[in-house]
Amino acid sequence: MTTSASVPAGSDAATGGGTVTDRLVEANARYAADFADPGMDARPVLRVAVVACMDARLDLHAALGLNLGDCHTIRNAGGVVTDDVIRSLTVSQRKLGTRSVVLIHHTGCGMETLTEDFRTELETEVGQRPVWAVESFRDVDQDVRQSIQRVRTSPFLAHTDDVRGFVFDVRTGRLREIDPA
Repeated sequence: MTTSASVPAGSDAATGGGTVTDRLVEANARYAADFADPGMDARPVLRVAVVACMDARLDLHAALGLNLGDCHTIRNAGGVVTDDVIRSLTVSQRKLGTRSVVLIHHTGCGMETLTEDFRTELETEVGQRPVWAVESFRDVDQDVRQSIQRVRTSPFLAHTDDVRGFVFDVRTGRLREIDPA
């Protein structure tokens, strides 16, 4: 598999001679030149929302056999079910027809190395304490269970009977289902 990571950091090849953002905009121009409106609705074909970590090693569409238009994808640090994830899931379900929720955390997550002290460090550095919680964790399985529980007990979500949680192994690419009990 070819990735951007195989290009030495700081090299002209890594940035295309400009910034990373310049490289992305150039790639978009090439993409748009051949783009044809697929005529899709915003409603996911499979009626599923996937909540996952933002980790760059997770290629969710490939790992889950998904195509464009199949699902809503909601990503954040750790794949943790926060108030903002509940907000997105609520819109996804109530306005765009999703019925299932798949939660994906992963092995070797950076959130396992942080603590709530990160907020104090930020406050010291910038002079303002973040209002958000770090939501770090030590036990990925337990955090998946907590996320399942947060989805299942949210009063805003209309469909909580098909909520399943998994841990993605970044070394093997396999999902391991977590028993919510």
